[in-house]
Amino acid sequence: MNVKEEVARRAKIINEAMEELLPFKEPEGLYKACRHLIKAGGKRLRPVLCLISAEALGEDWRRILPAAVAIETVHNFTLIHDDIMDRDEMRRGVPTVHKLFGEPTAILAGDTLFAEAFEVLTKCEVDARNLVKAVEMLADVCVRICEGQFLDMEFERREFVSEEEYLEMVKKKTAVLIACSCSIPAVLFGKSDKVVDALWNFGLLSGIGFQIHDDVLDLIGGKMIGKDWGSDLVEGKKTLVIIKAMEMGVEIDIFGRGKASEKEIEKAVKKLKDCGAIDYASKKAREFVERGKEFLKVLPDSDARRLLMELADYLVTREY
Repeated sequence: MNVKEEVARRAKIINEAMEELLPFKEPEGLYKACRHLIKAGGKRLRPVLCLISAEALGEDWRRILPAAVAIETVHNFTLIHDDIMDRDEMRRGVPTVHKLFGEPTAILAGDTLFAEAFEVLTKCEVDARNLVKAVEMLADVCVRICEGQFLDMEFERREFVSEEEYLEMVKKKTAVLIACSCSIPAVLFGKSDKVVDALWNFGLLSGIGFQIHDDVLDLIGGKMIGKDWGSDLVEGKKTLVIIKAMEMGVEIDIFGRGKASEKEIEKAVKKLKDCGAIDYASKKAREFVERGKEFLKVLPDSDARRLLMELADYLVTREY
């Protein structure tokens, strides 16, 4: 089973569904901004996880395809607003929405996507009571994402952040949407709380590992990652790598400076590698995924369950 091929096949399904469920409308300028990052591509990992989870439950993913699209729509809403707050200029290899269309339009584009996500979700062909529960879940997840983003910004102003605080922030900012991706099919199909919770925990722990690895890629991925390389360093983000380096008394002179040359970033990354902080974070990411995979034992053995496990491993081994 080739994970990348399996993901790509389902990502194509997601892209086609997004074309249908998220059409261009008037005013043209607003919807160009709304669809900019969606058109730029992306791995579609969250909606793909949603479809595979439905398969692992033995259900027809076509009935809940709009939920997968809704999750990717929420994800794109968060990216637009994150890029504004972080002043990032590149995303998925293209200029960010606020860079191309201006901040006011970018804010409106994010808001529009947020609303569209819930409209799309209602198109799932399931029992209305289960749909209400799914809407509640996604709304709660959106609140937690905002809490996580606030913590992330607050940490930039603080001199010290503990590993526990970082993990709580990551859980909210990133992992809860991945947890939702994995568990919302179980909600929509009316599965037991035991199954819903197991898929939630699988996604949550895998999502924490995913974000830790993403922080590592920001340092070692270079231009391959398709966004501003080393941006976490110069913006002063308290990632697990930085937290560990600070614990060891390692000083990174470009940290939080706001700007740095490629040579300076290379020098800082070498320091973080040499002190072992990057390896420490990578090991932690793999540990979270291993813990998450244990929760899949609630599901019967199937190709889809095995694919979920392989995809979880991919989340913490991918190179961009």
